[in-house]
Amino acid sequence: MSIETKVTFDKEQIQAFSDGRNEPAWLKDIRLKGAELFDTLELPKPDKTKIDKWNFTAANYNLAEVKAADNVAALAEGIRNLVGDEDKVDNLLAQQDGSTVYTKVSKELTDKGVIFTDLATAVEKHEDLVKKYLFGEAVQMDENRLTALHAALLNGGTFIYVPRNVDVEVPLQAVYAFGAKDAGLYNHVIVVAEENSSVTYVENYVSLSEDEAVANIVAEVYAAQGAKVAFGAVDNLSSNVTTYVVRRGHVERDARLEWALGQMNDGNTVSENTTHLVGDGSWADTKTVTIGRGSQKQNFTTQIFHHGKHSEGYILKHGVMRDAATAIFNGITKIEHGATKSNGEQTERVLMLSEKARGDANPILLIDEDDVTAGHAASVGRIDPLQMFYLMSRGIPRKEAERLVIHGFLAPVVSQLPIESVKEQLREAIERKVL
Repeated sequence: MSIETKVTFDKEQIQAFSDGRNEPAWLKDIRLKGAELFDTLELPKPDKTKIDKWNFTAANYNLAEVKAADNVAALAEGIRNLVGDEDKVDNLLAQQDGSTVYTKVSKELTDKGVIFTDLATAVEKHEDLVKKYLFGEAVQMDENRLTALHAALLNGGTFIYVPRNVDVEVPLQAVYAFGAKDAGLYNHVIVVAEENSSVTYVENYVSLSEDEAVANIVAEVYAAQGAKVAFGAVDNLSSNVTTYVVRRGHVERDARLEWALGQMNDGNTVSENTTHLVGDGSWADTKTVTIGRGSQKQNFTTQIFHHGKHSEGYILKHGVMRDAATAIFNGITKIEHGATKSNGEQTERVLMLSEKARGDANPILLIDEDDVTAGHAASVGRIDPLQMFYLMSRGIPRKEAERLVIHGFLAPVVSQLPIESVKEQLREAIERKVL
């Protein structure tokens, strides 16, 4: 998509939008500040990707309310396909066009003090907690024009809070679907794991139509001392959806954060995944898989900043480009001064399946401390003709041979993903995109 960016809101509309949702004054102030900053800030500048003509604003943020469903069977088909059998659903939140259409949280978690609810309800019932973490240490609204836009038009999202010493053994799942005409989804997810707690969260983004739309997504993850967080995502938005997604983590002493990201959008996408290892002994691992097809353009930036001593950070990304798709893989490991005994490793690999496909991998190490270990690897190449010849000489049709090569190329990442449900969803998404 190449559409001139245009503004579709003003201060009075933002005030009315906030008033209509009965929001507290501090949240309305965030929206108004975002609207003000939108006029002065520049777009983000992802390396080697021009986005100034992408459609980020020509969308309707004030979406019509969607009626809640009484059971899983009553949900939209695109949501049902991701949820599965209702009797197997333990903890689920589903939203359609920003409206919460289904919620199920086990009594066991509620009794332990775990909060798993939509963001609007969290603002109403847990205002002090939301106020503490919304645009907290991880993401600020004044970073660029799109984070300011997100603050102004926020219309969906989830809030998760796990008290100290509580282990959430069953994954929490959220599905965000949208299909309204010219929809703008400005979704904000906050995951807070207090000291020595643990939680696994899996989110899915899915299109219910082929209409043009905009997705502006922010996730903030806070892992306190000794906490363990596994964050899984499978993004599967249609070719007419322009996506800007920022997922960030703030990891304290001896805490662990695992990212498992399947970025399977068919539209133009800018994705930034950043983790700050702020405490001694903190640990992060981010694994990303993507397939590009058609004429889509994608930019994936993964960053791990080491602030604490003995911190460890690992980045692994594999991407396959088909048709005339292009992708930029940027990986940045930054070890700050004072982060002694830290270790940072990263690998980016891109496989191109056609003459018009393009890929670029840029691993960067920025080291401001002597007593550390760090390494990187990157490769960009076309499919091996000998490999294809071998498969086809065994009677395998070319399309099936390409399918096997793609699965084999992505398998080293998919097999290492820490969340089983994400593995299964990714394999299904990969299969859809290689057919």
